[in-house]
Amino acid sequence: MPENGRAVLVVEDDPEINELVGAYVQIAGYEYESALTGTQAVEKARSTHPALIVLDVMLPDFDGFEVARRLKGQTDTRGIPIVMLTALDREEYRQRGMTAGAVGYLTKPFDPDRLLEAIRQNATTHRNGNGNPSDK
Repeated sequence: MPENGRAVLVVEDDPEINELVGAYVQIAGYEYESALTGTQAVEKARSTHPALIVLDVMLPDFDGFEVARRLKGQTDTRGIPIVMLTALDREEYRQRGMTAGAVGYLTKPFDPDRLLEAIRQNATTHRNGNGNPSDK
């Protein structure tokens, strides 16, 4: 299991896209963790406390907006930054993502340089709900 805050959790139900995004996570210098459903995402975020979550919106069990709301509603995961990566490119979806707690919103097909920039700018050591580094 990766050290807390050194992994990026990629939540994407398409295994090939998940692995592709994971390769960019590793290029950015982070360990890659994977989840294929919203349920797995919430469980892994709570157990691994990643530095960042790259989150698709369209998932098989519940959507990424709900995943973000659940994570932001829990004390132990609310400080984890979320960047949404989705095919939904209308402004209303971007606003829903930001309202749900995302710090960034990228659309597919994605520009690898923009993804790397989003990872590097937003991945942090795990933080508590006040945005301060946690004492874990």
